Amino acid sequence: MRDSGARGSRTRTTYPRSAGLRVLRAPRSSRRRFSVLWHRRSAVVALVLFLLLAATAILSACAGQTWVTPGEVYGILRGGQGAQRLVVGELRVPRIVLGALVGAALGLAGALIQSVTRNPLASPDVIGVGHGAAAATVLALATGVTASPNALPLVSVAGGLAAAGLVWAVAWRGGMRASRFVLTGVGVGVALSAVVQLYLTDSELEQAELVKLWLTGSLNGRGWEQAGPLALVLLLSLPVLVWAARALRPLGLGADTATALGFRVRRAQLGLTALGVVLAASATGAAGPIGFVALTAPQLARRLTRTPHLPLTASALTGALTLTAADLTARTVLIPLEIPVGALTALVGAPYLLWLLGSKNSR
Repeated sequence: MRDSGARGSRTRTTYPRSAGLRVLRAPRSSRRRFSVLWHRRSAVVALVLFLLLAATAILSACAGQTWVTPGEVYGILRGGQGAQRLVVGELRVPRIVLGALVGAALGLAGALIQSVTRNPLASPDVIGVGHGAAAATVLALATGVTASPNALPLVSVAGGLAAAGLVWAVAWRGGMRASRFVLTGVGVGVALSAVVQLYLTDSELEQAELVKLWLTGSLNGRGWEQAGPLALVLLLSLPVLVWAARALRPLGLGADTATALGFRVRRAQLGLTALGVVLAASATGAAGPIGFVALTAPQLARRLTRTPHLPLTASALTGALTLTAADLTARTVLIPLEIPVGALTALVGAPYLLWLLGSKNSR
């Protein structure tokens, strides 16, 4: 319903309480009024996910080959000089922070790309971002461009962006079609995977082992050097993510309906895809290609929040919680052995992908 205000042309829209929506308005004394639309269930789910993430992070800081009590962890984080300072402060905490950042970036990237294509099968894994990052890394090692492990994240980010740009250029023909975009990404990914396999069969042992370790996707041996740049990327992306959250609503109505409402669909699709690719490539550069997090996190978040579009905040928190819990399991399930977290997420995510394919075929 609409109510006419004192200023004539301005209207105010109210929503029924049954829709689970509320409108937050500025005080009457403010010069310019503004409102924020929020979904009550999404806010509750985001809070619960954040608390679960905090609990998982605390447990991950305590668990390992040696158990550290939460009190000792708290004291070390406050600057104490406990016996486990090296284990907690230099090894576990940076790894936990990096895992949460990588999971959040992958969750956001998956939500953005799936929203643009309107296809739950579309994700950075499918459109070739990880394959492009891997191919760029092996080519850099093969040609001697860089032999420093610290420079590999920058190379992988550039490769992921280049692969996504190639997929976009080939798939874009006067508009975005989800099936063409996904199939093009699969084809480009297969071609880039062949480049990686060709390099691994004809390279020196040391370089091949370095590439294999990176290709598995792992948080082992990574810390603040990788977490800092990724945190900066996420921080700089916040203003764009605010715009993205608003742009997803009209896009969820379909391209034709959004165009009829005066929304610039193509420009929004290009911006949202570019932001998703940047986030996915940055996460891949920090921890290597970790599959299925970007595919599953947005869909789980949507089922939890029951929103018509993919929620960005819940997707980021779901991705962070998923990767943090997976890394905790990978570190502790076979002590003293450690499973690469990328292998564990693939082991869990592959059945989900098969179920998703089966459900789409049945419909």
